[in-house]
Amino acid sequence: MNADNVPDVNDAPRLQITPRVAGLGKITEHLYLSSGKAANDSSMVRGFKITCIINATENVTNIPIPAVEYVRVPVADSPLSQLSDHFDSVADKIHRVHEQQGRVLVHCNAGISRSATLCLAYLMKHRSMTLADAHDWVRSRRPIIRPNSGFWKQLIDYEYKLHGSGTVRMISSPVGEIPDVYEKETRNLIPC
Repeated sequence: MNADNVPDVNDAPRLQITPRVAGLGKITEHLYLSSGKAANDSSMVRGFKITCIINATENVTNIPIPAVEYVRVPVADSPLSQLSDHFDSVADKIHRVHEQQGRVLVHCNAGISRSATLCLAYLMKHRSMTLADAHDWVRSRRPIIRPNSGFWKQLIDYEYKLHGSGTVRMISSPVGEIPDVYEKETRNLIPC
């Protein structure tokens, strides 16, 4: 376990984590993930000492909170959206805020797809995590994450760009093309 309580790969099976579904999910000591509603709760934002909010939506307006910096990533939650165009800039911003002893909250509408994808990209780039390990880690902290299939493909490409290899692949399933990390969950589903 490092200083931000992000596990070393060998520590992952022994972790005891209490996940949060509502409110802010604590990904690291300086990175949080939530819905747009939670991001607009000024008492929660102040209570967690958030200094930067990254809004990964086209339509959620943040209520300005003094001393909080806002970054907008206006991308639709669509498999066709190019969220990967923002992976490096968002990951680097999260890293810079951490270096300045600040805290970042990344949100989208529900805190499930776009914001989770950006957190995964950060963990791969600045924590040298594999995509599979980053997904396991974030999902242990916020069990409802589920990037859409297009974002998964972009994350897979990003892992190859960063690390030269991949730990997740897209596979066919009864519900369409999915990342293999969801294979067990969908194995017994029957398509309509």
